[in-house]
Amino acid sequence: MAENIADLKSKLLALLDKEALRRGSFVLSSGKTSNYYLDGRVITLTPEGAYLVASIILEMVKDKGIDALGGPTIGADPIAGAVAALSHLKQIPLKTFIVRKTAKEHGTQRQVEGPALKEGDSVILVDDVATSGKSLIEAKEALDRIGVKADCAIVIVDRCEGAAENLKKAGLKLESIFTVKDFGL
Repeated sequence: MAENIADLKSKLLALLDKEALRRGSFVLSSGKTSNYYLDGRVITLTPEGAYLVASIILEMVKDKGIDALGGPTIGADPIAGAVAALSHLKQIPLKTFIVRKTAKEHGTQRQVEGPALKEGDSVILVDDVATSGKSLIEAKEALDRIGVKADCAIVIVDRCEGAAENLKKAGLKLESIFTVKDFGL
């Protein structure tokens, strides 16, 4: 039985609020300090969370005509895996990829891992949370170097701290499933 997108989002919001949102004092990867931390991997690495996130993102991208979906390691890793599996089950297969911080120094020495992307391919970037958008911009730069076009990024939660503006300057439109406002923050 297929669930509607509003029900999926409602379940995901409750799960994130209960399991992934922590209050206290935290230093973010952007270097900023925050009185809360939202760890998307706590959700994307669970069966229910992976299913909910993948279902919502697959619905968001199904009509965008993309060749693949992926993003910066480590936030995008479980999202990409879940989307790949669910896209197969729904018979709308979508290749996924992971972008390393730097190219590995052994083996194929690639920075973009997964099924080969071709020059001219169109992809969407994903990540769990966006604060400044730095990791998504770095992933886009890695894709630019191999001729792959990324002009959209989807995150589970936008912290509303400049990511949308920074990504826009880099040529990426930010879409999010939720913003911090959905959590009353």
